[in-house]
Amino acid sequence: MAQASTYRSSAAPRPRPSSRRSGRGRSSGRSSVEKTILGVPERFMKPRLILIAVVVILTCFGFLMVYSASSITSLTSEKLGNDPAYYLKRQLIFAALGTAFAVFIASRDYHLWGKRLVRFIWFLTIGLLLLIFLPIAGTDAYGATRWIAIGPFTLQPSEFAKITVILVAADLAERYYDEQAMVFQDFVKNLAVFVGIPLVLILLQPDKGSTLIIAATLIVMAYLAGMDRRWILVVLAVGVVGVLVLSLKDDYSRARIVTMLDPWSDPTGSGYQLIQGFYAFGSGGLFGVGLGMSKQKYSYLPMAYNDFIFAVVGEELGLAGTLGVLAAFGVLAWAGFRIARYAPDMCGRLIAAGCTSLIVIQLLVNVCGVLGITPLSGKPVPFVSYGGSTIMSCLMLVGMIVSVSNHSTLPETVHDRSRQSWQFADGEEARGSAPSGSPGISLVGTPTPRSARPRGDVGSGLRMVDGGSRSSRQPRARGSRDGGRTSRYDGGRIDLGPSAAERLRGRGSGRGDGRRGRN
Repeated sequence: MAQASTYRSSAAPRPRPSSRRSGRGRSSGRSSVEKTILGVPERFMKPRLILIAVVVILTCFGFLMVYSASSITSLTSEKLGNDPAYYLKRQLIFAALGTAFAVFIASRDYHLWGKRLVRFIWFLTIGLLLLIFLPIAGTDAYGATRWIAIGPFTLQPSEFAKITVILVAADLAERYYDEQAMVFQDFVKNLAVFVGIPLVLILLQPDKGSTLIIAATLIVMAYLAGMDRRWILVVLAVGVVGVLVLSLKDDYSRARIVTMLDPWSDPTGSGYQLIQGFYAFGSGGLFGVGLGMSKQKYSYLPMAYNDFIFAVVGEELGLAGTLGVLAAFGVLAWAGFRIARYAPDMCGRLIAAGCTSLIVIQLLVNVCGVLGITPLSGKPVPFVSYGGSTIMSCLMLVGMIVSVSNHSTLPETVHDRSRQSWQFADGEEARGSAPSGSPGISLVGTPTPRSARPRGDVGSGLRMVDGGSRSSRQPRARGSRDGGRTSRYDGGRIDLGPSAAERLRGRGSGRGDGRRGRN
């Protein structure tokens, strides 16, 4: 049906009465919508629309929660101008920038980012990661150097390095597993250089949370690429051992593990923030105390608008609100992996799956830390927590997924190649068809003499005609009978005569006269 409508809309216009022109105008007005949404197969458009809708809902919900969780802190701060909407305004600016970047990424073919520009993006990322170690650019906060000061704003390069690592890993995996363009030794060397160096620079900041999220995402991508499960288990075991070693080597990391196991061992020190988060969840109950009615945000819960915004959601909206947030991310994961499933190549599948996995894993890291299941990592909730670099990088990840969806196509079949040889009755060529003068089969028009008919297999045969009918009747064909409807050609549509019921009913009054039509 979609192919037929395409050929009808592209056929040469025939003269029609004025009463038909308004209908044609409405049809041409719908063409852009049909091309954008209705003309795309359901397997591509459905997850794309669901993904965009969920991201918009989560982002708007994040604006609401950022304002609710930060309004008291900014209102009582003279440094912030006593403006209760200070953090909301900044979040809106960063979200607008992230949306612009996401639209730009989605409008381009993902091969541009994952193939042709991947080396340039990698060098740019390495430069930003090295820049934070310079004293003129680095900003120390909470014992780590993770930000670059740019005027009144700060930029966290590790958030954007996540996208770079996904693109590089997808490119290397496709070249090794799918294209088989490199041997195993070269594959390992490239992984060590193009994936290992960014991870080491992120770890040296130190930013163990981002390193853990990227490593878990790479394991998911390796599994989807077809890596041997034994190698995956080995890498996973080595990673767990490495995380334990890094977590126990310094006092700061050891204190986080002790806080996770027993936060009440130091209720006014290292365990204070986690305990206040527990109070927030306990106060919320099933349906919460009401939106904007949190008590923990009154300077009881540190970083309520960032790391612990999920606790504020639990207090104001209760268990129902927290489960709703988790459900929204579950729908996002379904849409992202659905897009990855129908991607045209391995590079697209790994990019879509990697970006989706990174968002979901970062959510789980934050939620598990706030609930005391894992040590606190300082990672915000994607789309919901305050953070300029986080909201921008998450929206760019979504733009990358949408780019994969936009450039996913159905595989060409033998029927598609056959339709490319169809021609219109008035001589206009269909897309990809042979020249109009080539021999073929005509369903309408002047009969072809026997001597001019092609012999043997015909390369391009079927010719298309425009649908519709004219208000004026054409002359009846010679030899037609007066009793039934005559076969006629009205404006491009062939009338095959009376229906089967009319032929069985006969040409009389239809009351059993015994005579049947002979058509």
